[in-house]
Amino acid sequence: MAAATWAAGSALAAENFPSRNITDVVTWSAGGGTDVTNRVITAAMSKYIGTNINVVNKTGGVSGSVGLLEGFAAKPDGYTLIGLSESNTTAAVMGGWDKRVDVFDFFIATSSPDIVSVGKNTPWKSLDELVAFIKENPGKVRVGAGGAGSLHHINVLAFEKGIEGEMNFIPYPGSSASQNAALSGEIDVVITTVAEQNQLIQSGDFRPLGTLTEKPYALGDMVIPSALEAYPSLKKHLPISQAIGFAVRKEVPTDVKKTIAKAFISAIGSDEVKKFAAENHYELVGAFGAEANKKMTRLESLFSWTLWELGAAKVDPATLGIPKPE
Repeated sequence: MAAATWAAGSALAAENFPSRNITDVVTWSAGGGTDVTNRVITAAMSKYIGTNINVVNKTGGVSGSVGLLEGFAAKPDGYTLIGLSESNTTAAVMGGWDKRVDVFDFFIATSSPDIVSVGKNTPWKSLDELVAFIKENPGKVRVGAGGAGSLHHINVLAFEKGIEGEMNFIPYPGSSASQNAALSGEIDVVITTVAEQNQLIQSGDFRPLGTLTEKPYALGDMVIPSALEAYPSLKKHLPISQAIGFAVRKEVPTDVKKTIAKAFISAIGSDEVKKFAAENHYELVGAFGAEANKKMTRLESLFSWTLWELGAAKVDPATLGIPKPE
């Protein structure tokens, strides 16, 4: 009887969904790529889903674990989204929580490559100059790249490994905070995405030295060289792709997830989201369901084992049942 009542209740809830506002718990700080993408996407979704989607930032822990825990603790009824990125897939191996990504169903909206930049008042004019200084002065160059275990942190570790140099990594609760630290001179180097740095590069506040992509990257009138072309040893761990969007708990009723998916796809195809992506150097992905889940599971494997091999993970991914990447 209890099971039948639960099923009937779920069907009724799905039929009436949404009957109130939805909350999007974003796991990274305001102003960063995950935050901005979620705000743009959910604003567009609101027009199609018929209710407001309110974004709140719950930062902290490791790999966004505070926001993950809050989002996961909410009732799985579709009224709580968890705004996240690929960086959250490392929360388990970084000791932030004890779950794998398969507790969620994902909706991947955007992606943008990482870039190595320095503040305008730093002395380095090229990637070669920066690398030479790092190798001659181990631990002296201060670098920010979001939180410990994030995609950007992994890129810092892989960059250090590839150039055989050591920097002083300073964790921040998100990309925006890292970039503000670079602006103020609190750190020397920042590794975040092209999309996040775009305006600061265009304004001259940041000097881009190299992208963590296989080919040079065109940004406005400038072409930023590929760090991987300059230092082929970086290719052992790079490039690593980004995936920004949101998730819901696996237990959310299927019909509710279908309603969310319809609004998501409509938002991805909307003029305002396309304009946002084009102006801010994001690639629109628009993946959900099995496709998105498969991608995030692969990234969990890749990121977790990369951190373990680089000596940065706190928990052996094998003990969590995370397979090695193929």
